[in-house]
This record gives sequence, C-alpha cells and structure tokens, in this order.
Amino acid sequence: MRVALVTETFLPKVDGIVTRLCQTVRHLQELGDQVLVISPEGGIKEYCGARVHGVTGFPLPLYPELKLALPRPSIQTAIEAFQPDLVHVVNPAVLGLSGVWAAKTLNLPLVASYHTHLPQYLQYYGLSSLEGLLWQLLRLVHNQAQLNLCTSTAMIAALDNHHIDHLALWQRGVDVELFHPSKADQAMRHHLSQGHPDSPLLLYVGRLSAEKEIEQIKPVLEAIPNARLALVGGGPHEAELRKYFANSPTFFAGYLTGEPLAQAFAVADAFVFPSRTETLGLVLLEAMAAGCPVVAARSGGIPDIVQDGVNGYLFEPADATGAMTATQKLLEQPSEKEALRQNARREAERWSWQAATQQLQSYYQAVLRAYPAPVPLAS
Repeated sequence: MRVALVTETFLPKVDGIVTRLCQTVRHLQELGDQVLVISPEGGIKEYCGARVHGVTGFPLPLYPELKLALPRPSIQTAIEAFQPDLVHVVNPAVLGLSGVWAAKTLNLPLVASYHTHLPQYLQYYGLSSLEGLLWQLLRLVHNQAQLNLCTSTAMIAALDNHHIDHLALWQRGVDVELFHPSKADQAMRHHLSQGHPDSPLLLYVGRLSAEKEIEQIKPVLEAIPNARLALVGGGPHEAELRKYFANSPTFFAGYLTGEPLAQAFAVADAFVFPSRTETLGLVLLEAMAAGCPVVAARSGGIPDIVQDGVNGYLFEPADATGAMTATQKLLEQPSEKEALRQNARREAERWSWQAATQQLQSYYQAVLRAYPAPVPLAS
C-alpha cells in the first residue's frame, strides 16, 4: 500500500502529534507499506525510509513554533508522481487542503484525522467569536473524507455533535520500552530539582502555550512543603510563564526527548497536567508507562486514559482546589502511590505503537475496499 500523508506539522517540531506521526510512518514502512510525507519545510528529507516533501512556510503569528505552509500546485504534482493508493490528511487546515484537493482531482480515497481541538483553543487567544465559523470549515473539509479518525471517544462525540461523518477511533499508542520505570536516574532528578533531589518533584511535559493552563500548577506547588516543579518543553507562552513562576522553585528545563525525557518521567513524583483541550494527551501515556503517577483534568480525551483512583487522579477543571487536593493525596499516601504507579504501567503496556499502526492499516484497507473503482473510458 502506498500512502500520501499530508500534515500541518512534522519534524523537527516536537509534540504529541509529531510523535504519533513518526511512529506511524516508521511502523507502516516496517510493515512493507510506502509513505510520502508532505509537511512544512523543516530540513528533513527522509524519515525511516519515507521521503519527506517539505513545503516552504512562515511562522504563525500567534504561534511562532508552527509554520504555516500554503497550498500550491507542486504538492499535487508530488502526490501524483508518488502514485498513492490513498491520501491521509492530518489536522487539515491550510496545507492539508492540498491533500484534499489532490485526492478529489486524482480520484483517490481520502482519510482525515483530528488531533488538535482547534475550536476550544480559540478562547485562549481572544478569538471565541470565530468558533462557529471554524466548525463550519472543519465540517466542510472533514466531510470530504471517506473516514475521519479521532484519538479519543470524547473527540468522536464532539465531531459527531457538529455533524462530521464517518467517524472512527484511532487507538492510542506509546513506546513502552523507552518509557519505563527502570529509566529512573538520580542525576536527572538532581538536575530537574535543581540540586534538591529529596524534595517532592512535580513535572509538566508539553507545549508552553496558553491553552495548556500551566498557571494552575502554581497553587499545587505552593501547597506542598518544599516541592519543586520542572516544566519540560517550550512554546509561545514561555516568557509569560517565566514571569508568573519567577518567585517559585520552578525550573524551565527546555525540550527533552528520547532517553532524557524517559528519565524525567521516571524520576518525578507526580505528573500534573491541567490542560482541558487534549484530544488524547500522549504525554499522559508516556508518564504512565514510566510509572509516574498522573494528576490530570477530567476533560477531553484524558478520561479515556486515566481512571480516577486506579491508575491516576482526575480533578474537575472548574474546581480551583482539585489539582491541589489530588496531588497532596498522592504524595501523602505512599502505598496508594505505588499502586497507582503499577496500575499505570499495566495500562500503558496495553497500547503499543505497532498495534495502533496495524489498526490504522486495517482502516486504510477497509476504505480501499469500499472506494468505487474508476469507470473505464469507452473505447
């Protein structure tokens, strides 16, 4: 099978979507499929045997980490030359429209996937009045696809409520070999706690952006005696967060990937995640795989992963003290904390990237079987 994957974001950007796409490309190639990746230019020409066709873009004004690449004829030319069996557009917004157009023009089946809950993001950037228009645009684009994949049941419900059709669940995945409790490294704990390894260590990993509501972690930090906080990641809200956390024991660790990130998860006492905009929350699975207890908002796709009191704690987003109470409970009850760690690891072990990619492959095959064959021209 030959798949043209058109995505609004790819390497070298670091986030959960890129992680999923990288794992997907790698496993599809290993399973014998061929993948062409079309994405904003990032200097990457090849990934795990798949060619990467970069499209020149420019930084998004409200989100400089993201490159906005506009549709152009060369994209259809690249897709046509690749001769794919289907086109898969990821978070179609701007560049993805080229993938939609190419699929229609070349009479190819189209799969779309929804990873970023953009309508909910608008409120954090003063653009709430555009939510209705955005849903109209999302409906127009996604309903061109034969299949729309979501990464959580909550997102399936959200898209269904806005009359987006042909919905299915693309199961979660996590690298359970990389993210493992055995990766606990005291040098990393010393680094993240800035020389206070015996203090309770709270951790956040992800984009430093307004919609993540990272400010909510500060009251949690202040409520726990001698606690330290490490914020791993970067993003457009970093300068504001540095000011907000300036007089607190907070360390901005920057981006971590691979083994260092696995070590960070494994040495932390609690992973605090207040975001209400997650379609899934891959970092939660990574924390759980590493045996790091999770305290997260009961919102979006998070309850698909975290069972309150079983493999982590959930708090109501509207409850200002919820995260604080849950984290205190976690740190004050060592035996329960250990049970949560073990249950979290067992839950993560159920979700390999290979299984998630095999499921995607089966979706592709079902779409291909159902897609009408081209009508031969009359002689």
